[in-house]
Amino acid sequence: MKADSVTHLVAMFESMAPHDVPRLARWYTDDAWFKDPFNDVRGLAAIQRIYAHMFEALESPRFTVVSQVVQADECALMWEFRFRRRGETMVIRGASHLLLAADGRIESHRDYWDPAEELYEKLPLLGAFMRWLKRRLQAT
Repeated sequence: MKADSVTHLVAMFESMAPHDVPRLARWYTDDAWFKDPFNDVRGLAAIQRIYAHMFEALESPRFTVVSQVVQADECALMWEFRFRRRGETMVIRGASHLLLAADGRIESHRDYWDPAEELYEKLPLLGAFMRWLKRRLQAT
């Protein structure tokens, strides 16, 4: 895979806006697979629904790729995902493992991030419980 292909993918993720969702066929194959802690789907239409939901449910969602590793037809992108919730900026840190088809589009996209640490612990009531549970389960 050429470095410029990854550069274009990074630019797409970092600048994505709601009007880009219908154009995801430029970046994903028709039968692409996508998995994250909440979704496990196959097909462009299902992936478009995930991105559309992100823009509907969150205020000002934005990815920033902080580093990348590229080898042959795959890459790993380490990222920060920022959005606003009730006036507060939230940050989720994670990574995406992408496998690319011969034409450079994504055929497999798996996101890795910890919803307990990155999301649940930051919520008012659930967060207190999750932090308590984490302390109880830690090895001493």
